[in-house]
Amino acid sequence: MTNTDETLIAKLDEIARTHADLVVQLEDPEVLSDHTKVRALSIKRSALDDVVSSYSEYKALLSEADELREALVGDDDELAQMAREELPGVERRAAESIEAIKRELVTSDERSIGSVILEVRAGTGGDEAGLWARDLLGVYARYAQSKGWSVEELELDTDPSVGGVRHAVVNIRGEGVFQRLGFEAGVHSVKRVPATETQGRIHTSTCTVAVLPEPEDVDVSIDWNKDVVEHITTAQGPGGQNVNKVATAVQLIHEPTGIEVRMQESKSQLANREKARRLLMARVYELERAKAAQERDAARRDQIGTGQRSEKIRVYRYQDNIVSDQRLSEKYQTNKVMDDADLDPMIDALIERDVVAKLAAL
Repeated sequence: MTNTDETLIAKLDEIARTHADLVVQLEDPEVLSDHTKVRALSIKRSALDDVVSSYSEYKALLSEADELREALVGDDDELAQMAREELPGVERRAAESIEAIKRELVTSDERSIGSVILEVRAGTGGDEAGLWARDLLGVYARYAQSKGWSVEELELDTDPSVGGVRHAVVNIRGEGVFQRLGFEAGVHSVKRVPATETQGRIHTSTCTVAVLPEPEDVDVSIDWNKDVVEHITTAQGPGGQNVNKVATAVQLIHEPTGIEVRMQESKSQLANREKARRLLMARVYELERAKAAQERDAARRDQIGTGQRSEKIRVYRYQDNIVSDQRLSEKYQTNKVMDDADLDPMIDALIERDVVAKLAAL
C-alpha cells in the first residue's frame, strides 16, 4: 500500500468514526430537543452518509478478494477455478469503488456546511450597479426557494431614489448550500440597457458577491471580552426618528484581525448585536479558511481561481442573451439564469470542474 493509499484509508476511518459519533448524538434526547442543533448535525451526517456507505462496500469487496486469493492456493481445484474467474471482477469493482469514494470525499467538507452568509454589494456603474445588485439578490432568493432553503435578511441598504441595493447581507440555510453557492463569490459584470437609460445605450456595471460559511461557535474561537471592541451608535440613513435617534446600531471590531462589522437593520440593539456577532464570526472564519487554503492548496488555486471579490467570475450580456462564466467554456442563457433562477446547469459544471481539480491534487 502506498503512502497516498494509507493516508486515504486513515482519512476514511476517521470519517467513519465521525459519522458514528453523529449518529449517536442524533439519538441523544437532549440533542433532539434542540431543533437548531438537530438540523446542523443532520446536515453534517448526511454529507458523510454516501462516503461511509461506499467505504463499507469497498471494505467488503477487499475481504471478498482476499478470500478468493486464499482459494487460489488451496487444495480444492474446483474452488480455485471459481476464484480465478471471479477475482478480476471483484478487484475491478473495488477499484471503481475507491475512485467513487474519492469523488465523494473531496466534496464532503463543502456539503457539510449548511449555512452561509451571502453579501451582495453594488460596484461600478452608479444607479445601474444598485439595480444590478438588486436583481442578482433576487435570483439568489428565488434559487434558495427552489431548493427549499431558508433565507434570513440580516442587512439591507437600499437606494430609495431608483430602488437599487447598495449592500445586502442575507443568511441562507439548507443542505448543500455552501457547495452550490460558494462558486458565486466574485465580481459579476452585466452589459445591458439600464432602466434609467433614455437613449438606449448599453452600460457595463458590476457588483461583488461574497459567500462565507457560517461557522458554529466551536469552529471559531473569539474572546468577546478581550478581542472585540463594541460601539453602540444611532443608525445611519433613512428610517425615521427611531432609527436615527435611538442608539441601536452595533459596530464590532475584532482587534486581532482588524475586521469590522456594523449592524443596524433591527430596531433592537440585542438583535443587531446577535446578527453582528454572526457576521463577524463568519468573516474571521473565512479569513482563517483562506490562510489555510493558501498554505495547503496554492497549486490548485492557480488552476480554479480564488473566488475572492477582486476576481471577475461572470459576465451577463443581455443583448446577446448570454451568461459567460470565466471558469467554463459553455455559455448559458441570460433569461434562464436571471428570470428563472436556473443556476443548476452552471453550478453543476463548476462542481464537476472543482472535483476534477481536487482529485488531481489527492
